[in-house]
Amino acid sequence: MEEKSVEVLTPGPGEFALDKREYTGPNSDIERDLAEVLAGLIHVERVSVESHFFDDLGANSLVMAQFCARIRKRPDLPSASMKDIYRHPTIRSLATGLADAEPLPAESPVPAPATVVTRARTAQYVLCGALQFLFFLGYSFLAGMVADRGYGWVSAGSDAIGIYLRSLVFGAIGFVALCTFPIVAKWLLVGRWKPREFPIWGLTYLRFWTVKVLIHANPMIFFVGNPLYVLYLRALGARIGKGVTILSRQTPVCPDLLTIGAGTVIRKDSFFHCYRAHAGRIQTGRVTLGRDVFIGEKTVLDIDTSMGDGAQLGHTSTLYSGQAVPDGQRWHGSPAQPTEHDYLRIEPAECGTLRRAGFGLVTLLQVFFLYMPLMVGGAYLLLDLIPALHNRLGPGSVGFTSPSLYADALVLSFVLFFGFVVFGVVVLFTVPRLLNLVIKPDKVYPLYGFHYSTFRAIGRMTNIKFFKWLLGDSSYIVYYLRGLGYDLSRIEQTGSNFGTEVQHESPYLCSVGSGTMVADGLSIVNADYSSSSFRVSRASIGSRNFIGNNIAYPSGARTGENCLLATKVMIPLDGEVREGVGLLGSPCFEIPRSVERDSRFDHLRNGEEFRRSLAAKNRYNIRSMAFFLLVRWIYFFVLTVVALADVDLYDSYGQVLIAVFLVFSLAFTPVYFVAVERSIAAFRGLQPQLCSIYDPYFWWHERLWKVPENYLNIFNGTPFKSLIWRMLGVRLGSRVFDDGCHLTERMLTTIGSDCTLNAGSKIQCHSQEDGTFKSDRSTIGAGSTLGVGAHVHYGVTMGDGAELAPDSFLMKGEEVPARARWGGNPAAEMRDTPYQPAALAYEAQRDRPGRQTQSNGKMR
Repeated sequence: MEEKSVEVLTPGPGEFALDKREYTGPNSDIERDLAEVLAGLIHVERVSVESHFFDDLGANSLVMAQFCARIRKRPDLPSASMKDIYRHPTIRSLATGLADAEPLPAESPVPAPATVVTRARTAQYVLCGALQFLFFLGYSFLAGMVADRGYGWVSAGSDAIGIYLRSLVFGAIGFVALCTFPIVAKWLLVGRWKPREFPIWGLTYLRFWTVKVLIHANPMIFFVGNPLYVLYLRALGARIGKGVTILSRQTPVCPDLLTIGAGTVIRKDSFFHCYRAHAGRIQTGRVTLGRDVFIGEKTVLDIDTSMGDGAQLGHTSTLYSGQAVPDGQRWHGSPAQPTEHDYLRIEPAECGTLRRAGFGLVTLLQVFFLYMPLMVGGAYLLLDLIPALHNRLGPGSVGFTSPSLYADALVLSFVLFFGFVVFGVVVLFTVPRLLNLVIKPDKVYPLYGFHYSTFRAIGRMTNIKFFKWLLGDSSYIVYYLRGLGYDLSRIEQTGSNFGTEVQHESPYLCSVGSGTMVADGLSIVNADYSSSSFRVSRASIGSRNFIGNNIAYPSGARTGENCLLATKVMIPLDGEVREGVGLLGSPCFEIPRSVERDSRFDHLRNGEEFRRSLAAKNRYNIRSMAFFLLVRWIYFFVLTVVALADVDLYDSYGQVLIAVFLVFSLAFTPVYFVAVERSIAAFRGLQPQLCSIYDPYFWWHERLWKVPENYLNIFNGTPFKSLIWRMLGVRLGSRVFDDGCHLTERMLTTIGSDCTLNAGSKIQCHSQEDGTFKSDRSTIGAGSTLGVGAHVHYGVTMGDGAELAPDSFLMKGEEVPARARWGGNPAAEMRDTPYQPAALAYEAQRDRPGRQTQSNGKMR
């Protein structure tokens, strides 16, 4: 494949449209200076102050981000952001806008003082990782011991009824133990959380991490959206009122600091962890929600935030630390600001305490009398009925030296794996359709009843990730989504109509217009909730749209045809229907739909050349899908071989072999998938690219996105995550703390030492807009912090010690100076005095010996 140099993304003399407008000279020094900077960037002799950046000069957002960066390096010029560029798209209007900007208060330092990064010692870092590994070993041995005792007791049953009853008892006891163990561990290891901070990688952090892992591994996470989940949070210490509905799977790690008033609704994909990682330290803080509060989808609530009774926070919005929404007010945006729009769009229904208690009780009965016996008894029957397993339980086994071991593993893994693929497609295309017959669009149903259970079951089944992972980024994802129930109008194939990460609440009420392309991370929100009711409505995306990454698209959206919806944009629900424009930011504002430089490959999107290229891409994608099915099956085959060998030796070693299998799986999984990814890349690094999606390079690049990576989540918050990133090609410094960051192009990413990467953050070194693919390197300087849910685009440079606020979108080409604070969507410099969390005030009251005690890991 052809590797293009970084110069493909650098503007050159022939890359811009000729400005045919009459030249207008500057009238002021600032106009002259701004014009000189832009002329030097785009390699022209002069720029008219009345020329439109995008329409007349042919610039795009990457070029203008570089323009803003050059302005910031000039102390004699006022700072400009990308939002300023879009609002004032000529030199003259920009100069006027910057001159009219409200000056900073005299008492506000410029820039605000930077946070001092806490750097752990290497020995402390290594010790923490070793203790985390020992914790997993101990947990694995405990699980093996319990499974061994349970299997022996269940297998002593005399008949089918006896096995069922024993499976019921063992499964019920095991389920209760798994649910209560994290609760007991939290109260023993931590007690009650208070606002405070402590360094990462110390002994205090180790206790914090242990509690976090146990809370996240608790099977109660499967009861999100159920009243039982609220009881679980209360048992952990959260103060939660009556009638609260929580739909987000982001479990608060410091629940003692969470207060939720009665009747509150929290939608899915919302972060309210009650802690954050910041500059090498963990800071805990309160999140307080009053009565009847509404929290929209894809929102972030930082520590020390609050919302009054009846307040609302719209989708794709953020409350920064210190922000408080007064009673009855509606806010949206990142950071949030007041709005008039009412996000609670559904009337309540009759849903009292008795209904909630009954729903929870029925759920427990299903778990105890159906799911647990099916899992435990099913495992026993699997061992007893399958010859490849049953024959190995006796003495005289030969372990890994037996050819029959591999033959049995080959047959068993093949039947189970590919049987799941075939059976799964049949079930997904039939069962949810039958269930959907009882759900009527636009009808209000009470929560926690038959219709609610049916609706949630439809969502769980049709959002299975495996098939979207397999078929995404190809022509065949269209037919899969249509089989699920999507209304896709007349299909206009591009070969990349949808990515691999698309979710919905009901596929039968999702409409996508012809010619629309969707990147990863789209969440179609076609259900409305109150604390007592829900309603499903159609969500319609217009024709010829391009949908960027990580977008929540609700029903009733005010967007029509031919729109560019930029990454992390907040889709508007009020105002006129937007058509033929681009939308960026939260809250959103209009930008150009496209520019000249972004249409250079449009000739490949129609005609005979397009048909040949699409056919070639389809053939390549078929080979990619076959390859990754093989990759997944080989992985399953290896684990099957080890499992069968364990069964061979079970009589001799029992629970030790179960623990060994768990540890082997933990170690083998990253090594295997790292080897797969590096072999696809031929053990070479990636280079920045600018090409059409019909270029064979892009098809090859798509293969890298398909390498499974969910296994990385288990390593969050440990030194092992950094080790795996290095194996994958990331240029990574020492002692990096990664609490759940996602890197799309590992070999184009550079992260300095002592960086802090929060949960839900993402560094995306590419962009795919319509038919054009672009990628470039992104660099995060030493000691920098990415907030919860922050998104960094390609071509970005963050200086040492820089901070990016939660849920911010740092656009392509931006340059963040060292020790600067940026935030917002799109991100811009934050020059106000940073809010000091209550955790810092608490620590400030302690004397030096107290701080030394904290650094030694003692919980106070």
